[in-house]
Order: sequence, then structure tokens, then C-alpha cells
Amino acid sequence: MKSFALLTTLLLLLSGCTGLPKGIEPVTGFDQKRYLGTWYEIARLDHSFERGLSQVTADYTLNDDGSIKVINRGYNEEKGDWKEAEGRAVFVGDSDVGHLKVSFFGPFYASYVVFELDDDYSSAYITSYNRNYLWLMSRTPEVSDEELAAFKIRAEAEGFELGELIVVKQ
Repeated sequence: MKSFALLTTLLLLLSGCTGLPKGIEPVTGFDQKRYLGTWYEIARLDHSFERGLSQVTADYTLNDDGSIKVINRGYNEEKGDWKEAEGRAVFVGDSDVGHLKVSFFGPFYASYVVFELDDDYSSAYITSYNRNYLWLMSRTPEVSDEELAAFKIRAEAEGFELGELIVVKQ
């Protein structure tokens, strides 16, 4: 009985990592094919797995099984080398909703929530299962000051704490 409770708790914790942050809705009308390709990381909340990285990109390609191959890449100036992580993303529900789960570590998935996306798929706002993760991604390595300001306004309105926000050097 005790091991069942432990297993249930573990499963609940893992499934919670693929949920939506309270009050944040993923975009609808999401077109996976238009989203594929290279995105540049413009801004992010600081976190350990990207700490110190600049020139960060995310490349999305379609796998034969319908999942999405994710390659995140960034340059560590202090060490003088590139860091790369390969993952796999799948939709949590319907494929026209910008809510996916992504794994870089075997069976462990985390939520990938696109909560803002330009009509022309030129910029996207992304978060995870909680408000500790936040990214502004763009198809170009730089965005206007106005676009960055609009991102910050929307992020604050959604309850993100921007004290640790980093504008990424591209």
C-alpha cells in the first residue's frame, strides 16, 4: 500500500509538470508546420540550464512519428564553447492548441505553453507549467524596443516576476 501511494504521488508530480499555469491559456488555431524551423531566444527568465548562454536558438523539425524534434543551442562565452540539448515534443491535447510537452531527459516531460503567437509566426511567448519559466522567441535575432516592451507588459499582466529577465545577446 505504501509503495502504491508513493507511485501515485510520483505520477501526480510528473503529470503536474505538463499542466497549464493557472490563468494562462495556450493559443488556439496553432499550425505546427508554420511553427517548425529556427527561433531565436530574445529574452528569458534566468534559470540554471541556460545560465550564461548567449546566441540561443531553438530548432524544431518534424519526426517521422509525428513528434517534434527540438534542438536548443547556445554559446557559453565564459567557457568558449557551444551547449546543445536535443529533445522531443508532443501535443498534450489537440494539435491546433499551443500546449505541448517536451522531454530532454527520457520519460520526463515538462509543459511547453505558447500563450502568444503573431499571426505571421514571427514571435512567440512561451512558458511552462508554472511562472518560473518564460521566453520571448522570434524568427529574427533582434526585435524592436516596442516589441520587447509589449512582451514585458503582457508578461507582467499574466503574473510573471520579471526581476530575473535576461535580454539574450545574439
